Amino acid sequence: MLNFWVNILEQGFMFGVMVLGVYITYKILDFPDLSVEGSFPLGASVVASCLVAGMNPFLATFIAFVVGMMAGGITGYLHVKLKITNLLSGILVMIGLYSINLRIMGKANIPLFAQKTVFSNPMHPIFMILIFSLCMKFALDFLLNTKFGFLIKATGDNPQLVTSLGIDIGVTKIIALMLSNGLVALSGAMVAQYQRFADVGMGSGIIVMGLASIIFGEAIFKRVSLVKATTMALGGSILYKIVTGFALKLGFPPTDLKLITAVIVVLALGLNEKKIGFKLKKTLSIGGDSVVMHTKSM
Repeated sequence: MLNFWVNILEQGFMFGVMVLGVYITYKILDFPDLSVEGSFPLGASVVASCLVAGMNPFLATFIAFVVGMMAGGITGYLHVKLKITNLLSGILVMIGLYSINLRIMGKANIPLFAQKTVFSNPMHPIFMILIFSLCMKFALDFLLNTKFGFLIKATGDNPQLVTSLGIDIGVTKIIALMLSNGLVALSGAMVAQYQRFADVGMGSGIIVMGLASIIFGEAIFKRVSLVKATTMALGGSILYKIVTGFALKLGFPPTDLKLITAVIVVLALGLNEKKIGFKLKKTLSIGGDSVVMHTKSM
């Protein structure tokens, strides 16, 4: 049972870095970026190819982050400069990255059982992963509290206001997308080294998992005081892994994980919209007068 919880925490924190990347586009920038389904395996394919070539695993992981940023930059360029819609820009990059990932690896998957990885040291993987994910979280918190971070938030909340101030929101969007996809690729690189293989299809459904984790984390933790949004994202990733882990323990086949994810999203949205277990305010009109009633939903 202890191994089960350790494995949940390891995967939850690793995928949590991907969730932080999705959080930048989905919650802050209000940009439905589907290119993350390509940038996640992109990070895995880059780090796998570098490790097979004998490169230092930490340098290979950094290169995966940089290449992921480049993928995000292409998505931003298509949207900002070529005026392609945000959704279609992400889809085009996602499709293109599938072939690029195959080109990088030379085949559909690469095993990493004989290669040194960032986990090839005496330190237990849980501590390495915890340090890695918390460093990314605190770095993102620091960025969002800078002048540029507030500019990213303003671009997502009120782009007309930012434009009226003479600021080019296009550049802001491109940089934010680069950072988002860089984090997603970084997560993919870590997951590939943890699992000891990289596969071209390992990004399938990653955007749904990221959104489910964000919504789930917000629904559970947003009423807890002094909890940052990035902490909610990491917590949501861990909760997501807990739910799917218990589902597998109950005997559900792995093929049902997509259905389980859909159910998690529905439940999280229900909690987030205060449809479950919270007070609702209803206004009834009686004889032209408004009467406010407080009731509790079931």
